[in-house]
Amino acid sequence: MSITTRAAVVESGGAPFTLSDVVLDEPGPHEALVRMVATGLCHTDLGVASGGLPFPLPGVLGHEGAGVVEAVGAAVTGVAPGDHVLLSFTSCGGCRNCRGGHPAYCATWLPLNLIGGRRADGSSTVSRGGEPLGGHFFGQSSFAERALADERSLVKVDADVPLDSIAPLGCGVQTGVGAVWNVLKPVTGSTVVVLGAGAVGLSAVMAAALTPATTIIAVDKVGERLSLAKELGATHTVDAGEADLGEAIASLTGGQGADGIVETTGSVAVLRQGVDALAARGTLVLVGAPPFGTEVSLDVNGLLGGKQIVGLTLGDSETQTLIPALVRMVKEGRLPLHRLISTYPFADIDQAVRDMRAGKTIKPVLTF
Repeated sequence: MSITTRAAVVESGGAPFTLSDVVLDEPGPHEALVRMVATGLCHTDLGVASGGLPFPLPGVLGHEGAGVVEAVGAAVTGVAPGDHVLLSFTSCGGCRNCRGGHPAYCATWLPLNLIGGRRADGSSTVSRGGEPLGGHFFGQSSFAERALADERSLVKVDADVPLDSIAPLGCGVQTGVGAVWNVLKPVTGSTVVVLGAGAVGLSAVMAAALTPATTIIAVDKVGERLSLAKELGATHTVDAGEADLGEAIASLTGGQGADGIVETTGSVAVLRQGVDALAARGTLVLVGAPPFGTEVSLDVNGLLGGKQIVGLTLGDSETQTLIPALVRMVKEGRLPLHRLISTYPFADIDQAVRDMRAGKTIKPVLTF
């Protein structure tokens, strides 16, 4: 039977989030009904809500959910009613990348997560007044009191850890952590630079502090965020509003350049500066996503010293392994995620959006 729940609906590109009663389909064989306890608000949600991506609207967004399983489909084996779960991205499970442990690069990732708004078979998971809405966002659409989630989006977690303290692990945190651990893999004495001290960037700083990298440089224009970056493990900071990025990195690295850079800003100008600031054989991980079709010019000869530019989706994470490990680190105090989080009642989602856009909060988490 279908389930009526309260959701934050975006009616059209640029419209605010509006609370509305919607109807969830009954769980399919590989789906679960989850009572939401908390969900993070991410810049990807804001980009889609603004109309910047071709997601079908009206629709229900949200992709950093955390909650308790209420019911499961007939073929679900990984979770059971009563389990505490984090909700992350979904994937097909059968393509070459999924089978190879890289589900973030699933052959059907875009339609299943970001732009499809439907299940893989084209059916709708959520409706209103008998009309289907865009849903199935990252296999979850967690801006609602209850979410119908793909089994492959669900990760069972330690029930002793408060769900509002770990909701951001589903997207932003695992992206920043994965950029460092899964791609850069710093060796002893290396230099890591993080461009942008938002939620993803500060997660990368925390991850770098848990590696043998000895120089960790955070770059931003907001002094408070640079101060927080120092507290979370950065050894140096650069105020991009006052210093030339290339000159600053050269000075801090003895002219050698950075071994690894995480670019989170989505600015092609910053991206170009980052590539130019790499050391020979250095790697830049491209995380920040500008609008579709954006291009950047690079000095080809400048790349011939073995520089690499690697695009990244969701940290190239295998969620069933990474997320429980991060939850344990949060529980033990080794990943101080609480320093990034500000909580808001679900009904105040628009205030959370305004505060996020204004830079007043790093990672808003909505609570139910």
